[in-house]
Parts: sequence; structure tokens; C-alpha cells
Amino acid sequence: MTEQRLLSRIAESLYWIGRYVERADGTARIINAYIHRIAEDPFGDPESACRSLFAILGVELGEDRPATTEVVLEDLVFSRESPSAITGALRAAYENARRSREVISSEMWVCINGTNEEVAARQRQARRVGAASYFKFVSDRAALFAGLSDATISHDEGWHFLVLGRSIERIDMTCRLLDAQLVGLDSPPDWLTLLRAAGAMESYLRESKGNATAESLAAFLLLDRLFPRSVFHALNVADTSLDLLTTSYSRVGDTSNARRTIGRARNRLEFSDPRTLVSELPELLEFLERTCAAANNEITSRYFRQVIAQPWATEEGL
Repeated sequence: MTEQRLLSRIAESLYWIGRYVERADGTARIINAYIHRIAEDPFGDPESACRSLFAILGVELGEDRPATTEVVLEDLVFSRESPSAITGALRAAYENARRSREVISSEMWVCINGTNEEVAARQRQARRVGAASYFKFVSDRAALFAGLSDATISHDEGWHFLVLGRSIERIDMTCRLLDAQLVGLDSPPDWLTLLRAAGAMESYLRESKGNATAESLAAFLLLDRLFPRSVFHALNVADTSLDLLTTSYSRVGDTSNARRTIGRARNRLEFSDPRTLVSELPELLEFLERTCAAANNEITSRYFRQVIAQPWATEEGL
């Protein structure tokens, strides 16, 4: 830890950079997987599926607006104003990076600034050839930024706030990705599409040794201790960062409310029975999403002076 305390506004910006970059990546994965499912399900109801996608991502869609893939792309992908949309999240990450340029590396700044400058051209290309190219661009840039974040700055307080934001958002996005496969379509969940969207295909197939089942897949994405996008792994990373930040910002023996919230969720997953996980998924995913919202509010209350970013709709008012 650094001897000089990190300014609250800088800590908050770093936390939200981590959340927004991960949000853009996770939203791209969810929408890409969902649009493919809609296209491949000739007997489903596309309007109902699109409305479910808005609900999963916590964005309101007026009753008088048509629920189509075109509206999904405009509101959840290309919108610059909404931080719940991919482009809006990237822009919000850029604005927070501008506020914290003195603590992020020049490589991180070049990555996020270059991404912001390239977005408009990538959107024009996506409108011509399809949104898949834009989703790939977003995922590639998010992966580059994550690698630079881990490799080009000291792992001090600032880095832990960045990783904490990334971990909280990753838990939430993995839960939303699972939600996207459980609701809105009449056909059974497409677990292979889910694995691809989570970047987990190869890791899961190696772990399951070809014996793929719905139970083992849900257990892998929720309970696996080694896969970085699993909820349990992200909870562990968040707890480690909170532990170090609590030690830095508090007296000996103090435990933050956010760490208690994260710890309760981790303990619940640790003692979950993988055999009954699928039947418990709806309630468990709702619990984990509430955990993310509560942890976000507790982190904001403890470490930040003011909220400078728009949370998910489900995080408001908790």
C-alpha cells in the first residue's frame, strides 16, 4: 500500500473505470449471445425476448416502444448517453480515466482514449456489416485494458479500487449472462452459447472432460475457484481487495460492511450443492445481483465522497 492516502475522487474514478470497462465487455457478450439465440429460434417470440433482455440489463423500455433487435442495438449498444449501453459505458470509462490520468499508466490511457476515438468508426462499420464486429471490438479492447491494468501500474490502493470495481461488475454480469439464458425464450437454455459468451468454452470442456451437463456448467460459472469469470472467483478477488483497503483505511479489527456482504455471498456459494444448483438458479441469481448492488452502495458510502456515475437501475434506492 502507498504511504500517501489516495484521494477519494481518484479512488472513485478508478473503481468506476473497472466497472464500466467490464460492463461494456459483459453487455457485449450478453447481447451477442441473446441476438444469436433469437435468430436461431424460429418458434420463439422475438418481441418478448427483446423485452426480457431490457429487463435483464436493468434498462426500462416504454410500453409504447417496439421491442425489436433494432431497438436493442440503438438503446443497449450504440447509445452514448446511457451508461448501461455498451458505447455509453465506454464513454463513462473514458471520462473517469481523464479524471485519474495522474495515477493510471500512459499505456492504459492510450488504450482507453484510442478506444473512445475509434468507437464512431466501429459503429458505422457495424451498421453496414452487422453488430458482431462491434461486439468483438469491445471485447478485444476490454481484454487489452485489463492486461495493461495488471501489468503497467503498481498493485497499490489505486489498483485495488480498479480491480474491486471490475470484480463487482463481473459478478453482476455473469449473473445477468445466466439470466439471459433462463428467461425470455421458450426453448431450453443454450448452454454452449452461454459458454462462448462467457469466454469459458475451452476451460469448461477441459474441466468437464467432455461430460457436459447443465449442472456441471452452472457449477463451473458459479462455483469454480480457478476460472476468472466464475462468480466465486470474482467474490474472492473482491474480498481480497476489500481486506487490503480496509486495513489501509481503518483501524485494526475493523471490517467493512461491503466485505461482510461479499463474505455472506461467498459462504453461500461455498456450501451450495452443485447437484441442486440448476433448480435454485433463479433465486440464487437474484440474491447475487442484490449482493452486488448492496456492496456497491456500501463501498460508495465508505470510501467515496460523492457518486459521480450512474449505477444499474437495480442498484438505485438500496
